[in-house]
Amino acid sequence: MDAVSRSSALFAEARRLIPGGVNSPVRAFRGVGGEPFFVDRAEGGRIWDVDGIEYVDFVGTWGPAILGHAPQVVREAISTTAQRGVSFGISNPLEVEMARTIVGWVPSIQKVRMVNSGTEATMSCIRLARGYTGRDLIVKFEGCYHGHVDALLVKAGSGALTHGQPDSAGVPASVAALTLTLPYNDFEALRAVFASRGAEIAAVIVEPVPANAGLYLPRPGYLELMRELCSAHETVLIFDEVMTGFRLAKGGYQERCGITPDLTALGKVIGGGLPVGAFGGREAIMDQLSPDGPVYQAGTLSGNPLAMAAGLAQLREMERLNGWQRLEEIGANFEAGVRRTLKQIGKNYNFRRIGSMFCLYFTEGDVWDLASAQHSDKGLFGRFFHGCRERGVYFAPSQFEAGFLCVAHNEVDLEKTERVTAEVLAGLS
Repeated sequence: MDAVSRSSALFAEARRLIPGGVNSPVRAFRGVGGEPFFVDRAEGGRIWDVDGIEYVDFVGTWGPAILGHAPQVVREAISTTAQRGVSFGISNPLEVEMARTIVGWVPSIQKVRMVNSGTEATMSCIRLARGYTGRDLIVKFEGCYHGHVDALLVKAGSGALTHGQPDSAGVPASVAALTLTLPYNDFEALRAVFASRGAEIAAVIVEPVPANAGLYLPRPGYLELMRELCSAHETVLIFDEVMTGFRLAKGGYQERCGITPDLTALGKVIGGGLPVGAFGGREAIMDQLSPDGPVYQAGTLSGNPLAMAAGLAQLREMERLNGWQRLEEIGANFEAGVRRTLKQIGKNYNFRRIGSMFCLYFTEGDVWDLASAQHSDKGLFGRFFHGCRERGVYFAPSQFEAGFLCVAHNEVDLEKTERVTAEVLAGLS
């Protein structure tokens, strides 16, 4: 049975048993066409599908695999911990160790609570901000995706954007009405919403580096203005660092930009590939959580020992390797290869990179927000995606997703990727 038929058979069965055949929408390849393939195993910077076809992987389980797939230190931590039990529903020492690490590394976090996903983290931040301020309104930004929380599925990014549904059915209009959505990087819109509704706004939630509509960066002074306005109106500023936390720096993007949010949502890297999330911030706000305060939040598997052990092992190894410097070097080399290729084919497509995160937009216009990101030629991206995949290089199956580099990506991986992307792009021009 050939490669296509094996994945096709699995996908056909999955479609009979699972809505759309997938357990997360972007996996369905609707943004690029064709059928998804199924992975058999992964190691380092590479994955192998069910037919043994090998790919250089730039998805990295959508961010957690910062050391690469299945690093030995993480596998050993999971194995050792599992021998003592896989879940307790009772506090365990690894929870405290993880909390100590997060509080020690992230500048704004004085107290932290573990949850099981990034969605749980952002949802809990919103509830906590409302409980703390006694206000109802939330401000978010077009193209920023904060998980499938009802109040935040308004002009969202990620899978919702990929499938042409930036809003979701099942979200009551009354809930959506409490969310005010602004274009990202629009200074005047930000000032205007605080001028008109500042006393009603409980929180502003933002991906400080939006990475769910591709990848674009904050304009100089934009996040500083956000911090200033939130402080002036006693509004809670929430940084969603589920993607950027522990990836762009040891202390997340907030360490790089020097801005201190009131609450931070975390996930991905801190689980070592296992389901995890966390949120934390100023002690005065976090103390509003039950059992000490009136804001209820709970989770049977929160602080699961396997996830804590895996995450701690990954973070310690990143620290030992000075992994963030290594990722910056890999990222710079990767970017140089992309820019060489674009120069060779005479195209000025917009390439964005920060640290180990990147996106190539198929537009020659600048990209600073969702509107400009949507100028990208999605059909051209789809052809690029399939051309690279056929040659053994796997990028995210959507124009509106970031790519991820890992410590395990080596010169051979980068050279192959440059060669493949040059060949594919030349064929598109």
